[in-house]
Amino acid sequence: MSSKNYSSWSLRGWLLCRMAGLDFAEKQLSADDPSIRAELLLQSSSFLVPCLEHEGMRIWDTLAIAEYLHELAPEAGLLPKDKAARAHCRSICGEMHSGFANLRSALPMNIKAQHPGFKVWTGAQADIDRILAIWRQCLKTYGGPYLFGAMSMADAMYAPVCSRFTTYDVKLDPATKAYCKLVLSHPAIMEWSAAAKVEPDELEELDVEF
Repeated sequence: MSSKNYSSWSLRGWLLCRMAGLDFAEKQLSADDPSIRAELLLQSSSFLVPCLEHEGMRIWDTLAIAEYLHELAPEAGLLPKDKAARAHCRSICGEMHSGFANLRSALPMNIKAQHPGFKVWTGAQADIDRILAIWRQCLKTYGGPYLFGAMSMADAMYAPVCSRFTTYDVKLDPATKAYCKLVLSHPAIMEWSAAAKVEPDELEELDVEF
């Protein structure tokens, strides 16, 4: 894994392992590594962190890790039991995995930072609007409190977005605000955030003043 403060993908992989009940040890790579800096600065076309090493195998893509953990621990509920809900869950996870480039560049993950009144540019706002539409649809369809009722792979994929929305003071309606609050109050995410806030390493390129 890379930085807990800056790396949304590391948070996703770590949270998925926690949700699956996997007993694991963390290995954090230095941000001085060029490939890690490229990932954190959104300049890499291939994310090699986080990487799960298990029983002699290496799984390094977050969706691949999620699917592997679902096979390993189906009782953990990373995917919904209902076939249609599973397909829907996989679809919005895939959309998060491959999309929202404007959001990633305009609102980089930075748990330590707070930017009240942050001005979101138009391209990023379109991504925000789409994410909120996904959340509203899921919460309405499956009844909450998480996107598919119980906590699932989808909530792990969108957890860093909840953090971004908090950092950059994104305006939310009551339902999506309550969802963000629920996700960020999860014990595992609170543990991650606490560690991120005391993390010594910083990337000046992401610690900019808006």
